[in-house]
Parts: sequence; C-alpha cells; structure tokens
Amino acid sequence: MMEKMIFGRYVPGDSILHRMDPRSKLIIVFLFVIVVFIANNVMTYGVLAAYTLIMVGLSRIPLRFLYGGLKPVFFLVIFTFLLHIFMTKEGDVIFELGWLQIYEEGLRQGIFISLRFLLLILITSLLTLTTTPIEITDGLETLLNPLKKFKFPVHELALMMSISLRFIPTLMQETDKIMKAQTARGVEYNSGPIKDRIKAIVPLLIPLFISSFKRAEELAVAMEARGYKGGEGRTKYRQLNWGMPDTMMILFLATVTVLLFVLRG
Repeated sequence: MMEKMIFGRYVPGDSILHRMDPRSKLIIVFLFVIVVFIANNVMTYGVLAAYTLIMVGLSRIPLRFLYGGLKPVFFLVIFTFLLHIFMTKEGDVIFELGWLQIYEEGLRQGIFISLRFLLLILITSLLTLTTTPIEITDGLETLLNPLKKFKFPVHELALMMSISLRFIPTLMQETDKIMKAQTARGVEYNSGPIKDRIKAIVPLLIPLFISSFKRAEELAVAMEARGYKGGEGRTKYRQLNWGMPDTMMILFLATVTVLLFVLRG
C-alpha cells in the first residue's frame, strides 16, 4: 500500500498543469486552502468539487492512479466523518438505536468536513504530482524573496521543503520494506485487535527513525563535503516563466471564489 502513496510523488507529463509556472500553482493551492472554508452548503461544496474535478482532468493524471494513491487517507476521511456523526448533537434526531443517536447536524457536518478534507488532499496532491521538487523549491523561494529584507532564511526554508518532498517516496519505500520484513517474522498489521495493531507499529517506527536520521546525516555530510552554501550569490540554471495559462488559472479560481460567495447561504 505504501508504494501507492501519491503525496510528494511527481508524475512526468505534458498537461497544462505540468507546463504551468510553479509560482502560480503554489498561489492557487494557498488560495484554495482559504477558499475551501467559504463553502457551507450543498451548492458551494458542489462548485468546489466541480473545480477539483476540472483540475484533475487538466492534470491528465489517471483516475485509477489517484484512487489507488488516496486509499491510505480514506481511513482519515472516514474517521473524520464518524467523529462528527458521534460527537455533534445538534438538530433533529434522524436515527436512533439504543444509546446510538445520529443528529441531522452531525450527519451534515460529517459529510461536509470529510468532503473538504478530501478536496484539500486532492488539490495539494496535484501540486506535487505535476511539479518536481526542484520547481517547487524555486517557486517557493521566489515567492518568499521579499522576506529576505527581514533576514528571514528563505533559501534554507525552501531547501528544507524540497528535501522533505524528495524523501517522502523514499521513506514510503523504506516503510514498506520494514513492514514486509516484520510481516515475515509473524507481525500482523492488517488483522487482529486494534490494541495489537498499535503495538505492532512500535517495531516499525524505531528502525524507520534510525534509517531517517542516518539518511539525513549522510546527506548533510555530502553537502558539506561539496562545499554547499545557500543564500546570497547563488545563480539559477532554471528560469521561471509566468505565462497566460498561469494568469487564466488564477482568474478561474477567483471566479469560483466569487461564485462561492454568491451561493453561500
């Protein structure tokens, strides 16, 4: 399952999203994270879902690939839904069985919050699926450049994000390898009581942490050995180009935002 995780993974392609400037994609994702909180009824969530599906279509990422990659996070979506179902006790009771009571507002919030969570994951995943970690680093560093006046370590922050994104698939592969090794020794991750499954995670985390720290140390030593220095004086081999599609995509999201305000109850 771990090898199917899509977050942090780049899929080469020639779609309009692949060709866009990373700065515009970062701005769109940042704005979407804010815009998604405007939705508060069926129509506004329908608009957001339609916008997300259009973005998925423009990315030309196969739906089967997206579905397989999102499987690991479905548990969190379902958990969020059940949490609101059982914790929210507002409105009329629509189902009752013994101690279990499901309220109208709990069902509504459970569906909306879960959908919001899923849309956020989809849009942020499209960013990494259509943008290489180096492009994200260049775009983020350019957008944050004004903060350099306040002595903010922009280059270091962008570099940390780039390394983090680059190593997510590697960590997933490492996790999968350790899980298979533990399974061969008789550890059960997919069956048995919840208590035993939680205990089984401990022998998985310890070697994973050790491997991660070792990999980070090796990378730091390699960078120091090559005399790497970030910040002032560095030039860029790749130049960012802001084109018409970037402007049109931001205007498209602005139009969706206006529509959400109109449809908001």
